Amino acid sequence: MSFNIALTGLAAAQKDLDVTANNIANVNTTGFKESRAEFADVYASSVFSAGKTKNGDGVQTTMVAQQFHQGSLQFTNNSLDLAITGEGYFAMTDDISSQDLTYTRAGAFKLNQDNFMVDAKGNYLQAFPVDSSTGDTTSVSLSTTNPVQIPDSSGSPRATENVYLSFNLDATADPTGIDFDPTSNGTYNSSTSTTVYDSLGEPHILQYFFVKEEDAASGGTDNSWEVYATLDGKVVDGTTGAEQTTTPYTPITTLGFDSSGLPSTTDGVANTNLTTFDEINLPAGAGTGLSTMLDNGATFPSTGIELNWRDENNTAGRIPTQYSSGFEVKALDQDGSTVGRLAGIDIGTDGKLVASYSNGDSTYLGQVAMVRFPNSQGLSQVGDTSWKQSIDSGEPVAGEAGSGTFGSINSSALEQSNTNLTNELVDLITAQRNYQANSRALEVNSTIQQSILQIR
Repeated sequence: MSFNIALTGLAAAQKDLDVTANNIANVNTTGFKESRAEFADVYASSVFSAGKTKNGDGVQTTMVAQQFHQGSLQFTNNSLDLAITGEGYFAMTDDISSQDLTYTRAGAFKLNQDNFMVDAKGNYLQAFPVDSSTGDTTSVSLSTTNPVQIPDSSGSPRATENVYLSFNLDATADPTGIDFDPTSNGTYNSSTSTTVYDSLGEPHILQYFFVKEEDAASGGTDNSWEVYATLDGKVVDGTTGAEQTTTPYTPITTLGFDSSGLPSTTDGVANTNLTTFDEINLPAGAGTGLSTMLDNGATFPSTGIELNWRDENNTAGRIPTQYSSGFEVKALDQDGSTVGRLAGIDIGTDGKLVASYSNGDSTYLGQVAMVRFPNSQGLSQVGDTSWKQSIDSGEPVAGEAGSGTFGSINSSALEQSNTNLTNELVDLITAQRNYQANSRALEVNSTIQQSILQIR
């Protein structure tokens, strides 16, 4: 019996050595989780045995338990490198259409020949679907996840539909007294311009001119300004949107201000809240309005280009004014864009993937799926720093990074092995001593039996 007890001790010591050696071997493995050999004594007795004098039957390995505490982060220059801070796993599949998921903490991802995010073994990173414009997640079910694919195509052009313009007009400016001519500086008081885009993404210059009207004493209207517009140097008709070819030119609208310099309802300018003027629409369409000024086969939106006398967010204090100070542009923007090339990929702490284009556009591609388990130690190891669901682990719970108990995602970082090399070397020495001690016990048993066999 003592031989068997010593043999179980040797087996346990060997198991301890194996586990410790495996931990040391993977000290530089990204996402690796160290293991710990757990042992229990062996005790067997029957109803007729003397329990008080039973010495035990040795030791057995009850479990090699992985330790899922956080590993240190190593920061990199690759935005596709991902590390989880906190609880959770990345979901992976070995095929685009597969739903056979494996789970990992190793986030060293790269692009394959089809621009899918994959690991070194070619497994596909899974993401939840999102709204491409707002980034809102449409589903957090694992059954709806898809592999992450980075687009390699150009960003599509977008024709301008809205222009946002706010300014201060100089109340001390004198009327020009001359018919407006865009080629003559003396026929207008101030001007500014913005670039707008047609349906093919070609840029065009839309310029605005502000002309102070004669005051009431001279037959005009106090604090009133005429606004003219040109597209690529051609004067725009505010009613039809087409080019004006006869002079004197007519303005696209007239802006009136009250005695405090704020927008006024006088002078035929419809305004109900005294904060902004009504929008002015420059008509367009296929073969009509602004589109007739194009010679490249493109068009502007059929609804035309809307001139909004404010900024895009309707910010307080960004309304047009007429104060006694120089001409100043407070806001000038538009919502069109030319053709764009992929400029970069950003991944937020919530796992949202955003593609940025050279034309200033951005598109949400998805949200990296996060998964946790009721019992991580119950997961089945499958190699390559990956695990699969088992009966002991419980059902996977999917969710968004940074919400609830899910950890956050760090881009341009990798989670290092959580192996503590110093502790492992100490454990290695301890396991070695245990092995030697059990070997000595086996040797003593052998010597005793040899002595018995030599009795005559």
